[in-house]
Amino acid sequence: MNWMRTGLLMAGLTALFVVCGYLVGGEGGMLIALALAGFGNVFAYWNADKIVLRMYGAREVDRRTAPDLVGLVEQLARRAELPMPKVYIIEQDQPNAFATGRNPENAAVAATTGLLRMLSHEEVAGVMAHELAHVKNRDTLIMTITATLAGAISALANIAMFSSLFGGNRNSPLGAVGAILVMILGPIAAMLVQMAISRSREYGADKMGAEICGQPLWLASALERMQRASAKIDNETAERNPATAQMFIVNPLHARAIDGLFSTHPRTEERIRRLKQMAGEAAPWG
Repeated sequence: MNWMRTGLLMAGLTALFVVCGYLVGGEGGMLIALALAGFGNVFAYWNADKIVLRMYGAREVDRRTAPDLVGLVEQLARRAELPMPKVYIIEQDQPNAFATGRNPENAAVAATTGLLRMLSHEEVAGVMAHELAHVKNRDTLIMTITATLAGAISALANIAMFSSLFGGNRNSPLGAVGAILVMILGPIAAMLVQMAISRSREYGADKMGAEICGQPLWLASALERMQRASAKIDNETAERNPATAQMFIVNPLHARAIDGLFSTHPRTEERIRRLKQMAGEAAPWG
């Protein structure tokens, strides 16, 4: 997926938000949704990273409090020719990680305590290289904005639900039917757009992350172990805020049928296959 297609998908997500506002509140609702979408994008640009880090209770660490992790990120950032990002640790048993920030100069990477405990030094290096690839590709801004808009659409769906329970909104062109459509289809459509954006970004970050750390099999091994563990260990914050799931290196939601159908992540098996292919140079990437 190139940048133009990503831009179109993000514009589509914004348009979806506006349409949902129209179906809930008519022209007035559409104008309010359009204003909120514009405000939300600006707000997300400057603040979404802080909100997500605070949501997951991330604590910033340095060379004194987490010398191994910070030293590793510093070494990888030099290899990637990136400014040193802020480093955070999340008290969470599920092994996972994400990157955030509006640009490389204001980036942060976060790892869970489960990841640091369960994975080897080499596997952690593969994961952190993947997250730095997101920073280098500027995926972090895209993912935080799409998470914010998807969350806003879910909020509109909740408003639509209450509206339909109390007889619908007279300003809606479809009445209660419009509210019900937003309630049911809005979050699904938002998830599909997130899925389209995120899946290609993950493949790209896998490739560049393997190049940054120099060992594709480190990341392949990490993905395999993380996938097995994440299916067994809850991430309650992610379950309560599924719009943020796309930010993690592996899906933090349990692989139930509906999660698998609308997963924002590509199949881990396919990611591992591509990394092994890259390591063996058996076939070109892509």
